[in-house]
Amino acid sequence: MTRQFTARPMTGIDQSPLPALTFRLGRRGLLAGSAGLITLPMLANGQAAKGGTAEITVDRARNEPIPIAIPTFVAGGGDAARLAADIAKVITNNLSRSGLFRTIDPAAFINAGGGDAPNFPNWKAVGAQALVTGKVDSQGGDKVRVEFRLWDVLQGAQIQGTAYTATLSNWRRIAHIMSDVIYERMLGEKGYFDTRIVYIAMSGPRDRTVKRLAVMDQDGENNRFLTDGSFLVNSPRFHPTQDKITFMSYVNNRPRVYVFDLANGRQQLLGNFEDITLSPRFHPDGNSVVMAQTRGSGSEIDSVGLNGGGVRRLTDPGGAIDVSPCYSPDGSQIVFNSDRGGDQQLYVMDAGGGGIKRISFGAGRRYGTPVWSPRGDLIAYTSFNASAFAIGVMRPDGTGERILSESFFCEGPTFAPNGRVIMFTRETGAVDARGRGHTSKLVTIDITGFNERLVPTPTDAGDAAWSPLGQ
Repeated sequence: MTRQFTARPMTGIDQSPLPALTFRLGRRGLLAGSAGLITLPMLANGQAAKGGTAEITVDRARNEPIPIAIPTFVAGGGDAARLAADIAKVITNNLSRSGLFRTIDPAAFINAGGGDAPNFPNWKAVGAQALVTGKVDSQGGDKVRVEFRLWDVLQGAQIQGTAYTATLSNWRRIAHIMSDVIYERMLGEKGYFDTRIVYIAMSGPRDRTVKRLAVMDQDGENNRFLTDGSFLVNSPRFHPTQDKITFMSYVNNRPRVYVFDLANGRQQLLGNFEDITLSPRFHPDGNSVVMAQTRGSGSEIDSVGLNGGGVRRLTDPGGAIDVSPCYSPDGSQIVFNSDRGGDQQLYVMDAGGGGIKRISFGAGRRYGTPVWSPRGDLIAYTSFNASAFAIGVMRPDGTGERILSESFFCEGPTFAPNGRVIMFTRETGAVDARGRGHTSKLVTIDITGFNERLVPTPTDAGDAAWSPLGQ
């Protein structure tokens, strides 16, 4: 298999605090919306009667976005002027897409200025509650220094001040890191902007689709193809701490699970099993993979060490189709889907096998592709009936089921590392027998059911997985 890859710059970013420009640098919570003061609305969830029928609702709670101003950063010489505008633009786009911030149109700015101390009355006049200012200086060679300050406009105080020194090639990542800092200081929870997405890139007509592994930043930039499409690939998933993914490939028409090293492009077969292996995911400690393996007319869930050894069978043979396993964040439980009850439903079991319990009970619906939230509080899934597919969430005990989005065809949810946003695949129907007119795109939605947005990709895309923060 031909590989085309570029290792992501993971080093060379130095961070240092900036001195406070007011007497209240260490103050937290001055701005309505800073850490801990904006409380996102609780969701009125339908409750599932145990062993009965779930009440499924499309529940979309709202919160008012925080108005924030992000003028172009002050620039020194060389490449700094271009970077100053580009960095401010990336931060603006990140915060705007989150749906939790309203970035103020620069056309409304009143004498934005470039000094260290903002003119707070001018920013109050345009409705800003928060302000981001920054400076970009060339350090010679391929080095650049970027500093930024986050301000509470209403109180006239600095909330955050940080400077970064890095190579020019890392400028976009610096912008994502700063976006995460702003997000966390304003909302009291981790951001998700310094992350990547691994997915399946698809091109060509539907009856001859070429599928390639691809990876990109969460905003669709820095897209890189990892394979050349010689073989079908699917279900890529990130390692929790290392620059690796696991995925399924049809090399030589034999479906097998592989581990791919993103740093050097090398891949290795995960165990030499006679039967088909599929739907892999890493354990939270990164030392093993849980996956499904076909046996006879069914499939079972196995745990396998990264060297292919230490195989443990977690579900008993019996003809059922058990697939799509996913660990809870603490590694104590596994959610999977199975037809052991007669049709496709979700089940939770202990990580070592045993204690299996059905958790999905939506009337007339089938369930698949479950994934546990990094917070541990929700499980996202695909469900479908005779008329439509849907992306939904429920608590790990099956209660509180909610449909977030419903359409002709959608599937494969994956959580952002803070558990706030879900990405999934949405397809449109084909207009002819050869599939022309068919599209497959990646979409994000907030767990409240609001702020659904298309993710830009150079080709059709599907089967995505979100990386941990900073990976």
